Amino acid sequence: MSETTVHPAGLDLTPAEMAPFIQHTKIDPDATRDEMVAHAREAVTHGFNAAMVSASWLPLVVAELKGTGVEVASALDFPTVGVMTSAGKAAEAAEIARLGADQLDMGVQVGWLKSGRYDDFREDIAGVVRACGLPVKVMLELPLLTDAEKEAAVELAMEAGASYLKNASSGQIETANPASVRYLVDRAREGVRVKASGSIKSYRQGLELLRAGATLLGTSAGLAIITDSGDASTASY
Repeated sequence: MSETTVHPAGLDLTPAEMAPFIQHTKIDPDATRDEMVAHAREAVTHGFNAAMVSASWLPLVVAELKGTGVEVASALDFPTVGVMTSAGKAAEAAEIARLGADQLDMGVQVGWLKSGRYDDFREDIAGVVRACGLPVKVMLELPLLTDAEKEAAVELAMEAGASYLKNASSGQIETANPASVRYLVDRAREGVRVKASGSIKSYRQGLELLRAGATLLGTSAGLAIITDSGDASTASY
């Protein structure tokens, strides 16, 4: 498995040079086979870090990307987080790994955290980490949490074995911003990295997030970012 590129805090990248930090995302429920093949091939052509796809498309995308050096990522308990049982998450995580994914993003039980069920919150994540054996990125949904809950969520996720902390699952929760990234970077233990996610639409926005300390950007607007053609009207989740 390739290592995510590590960058200095003061980096300056051209739009095209941002590709290795982008997880090229396509999770549209009506995406067709041909569209998913095209998505995988775009990841290769432009040198994106990974193709992020729904688990149902993993066999196709894994086969398409085999031997290319581009990783395959998927997600569970997503795009609506906190709706799966812990047993269901673990079973899906194991299946996602069996199908050949290299990385896994997961939703968390925000309601459990808010109810003080810290042990259950931690174990929900730990069960996925154990079941898949892959780097797990935990979507913390920071805007939904109080200050104390944010601190607890970060610590519990790391105790559970998270490889990456994420500010949010999508733009419906938060537009990725440097403040949220820095919050996570400042609290991440050695070896734990930060992925920014949520309505990342432009090269300038992506650059600011990387400068804040993110090592990955999750976005469906990767092509617009690397061609510096994205703006406020660009669609991105």
